[in-house]
Amino acid sequence: MPLIPEEPQIHESAQGPRATPASGRVAPTPRPVPGPRPAAPPRPGRPGPSRPAPPVQRTPHDVAVAKPGLPGPTAPAASVPAPASVTPQVQLIPASAAGALDAAEEAVDLLLDSGRAPGDVLVITTGDQHPWAAHELSFGEAAYWAQHDAGDDVFYAHADTVARAKSRPVVVVAVNGGADSAPADALPLAHARAGALLIVCGDPQQINSVLGAGV
Repeated sequence: MPLIPEEPQIHESAQGPRATPASGRVAPTPRPVPGPRPAAPPRPGRPGPSRPAPPVQRTPHDVAVAKPGLPGPTAPAASVPAPASVTPQVQLIPASAAGALDAAEEAVDLLLDSGRAPGDVLVITTGDQHPWAAHELSFGEAAYWAQHDAGDDVFYAHADTVARAKSRPVVVVAVNGGADSAPADALPLAHARAGALLIVCGDPQQINSVLGAGV
């Protein structure tokens, strides 16, 4: 039997035959390899660089939040002692009954020259009214006492009406006559209305007898 020569064998490639895409079919596009995403371009209509990133918020550890503290025990208020009754200083100016009013006027002038406000001074007479008081009373008691209540000038009052007068830092008493009991009646009232200083113009023996009685 004659031998038939063998046909050469064609060895297939390890990758296999290449597939030829059929007509009308599009080969699939290869997927891109994942990588960093490029920065997005700025939006149209907003020129300039892209919007900056918002500031990083700090954590609670970075910012110390002030918490309202609980009220602690309050210190007790310092007790203010009640003001003790101030005893006014008493000054005696020797003068006769006829010269007591002039001595009182000189005392008032010295007070005003030393810086005392006119409204700080009250002058009391035991005998005749002071000329200023007599003049003002001619317009009526209402207008007279209205000036007293205003408290912006030296006020002159008689011992008979001194109970109606208010206290002032300085009270000047002119013992210029009147009844024998006038100093004993006027000085206690004047002493009670003097805040810092009581000046008495008159007979020293007569005044000392009243002052020794506890004025």
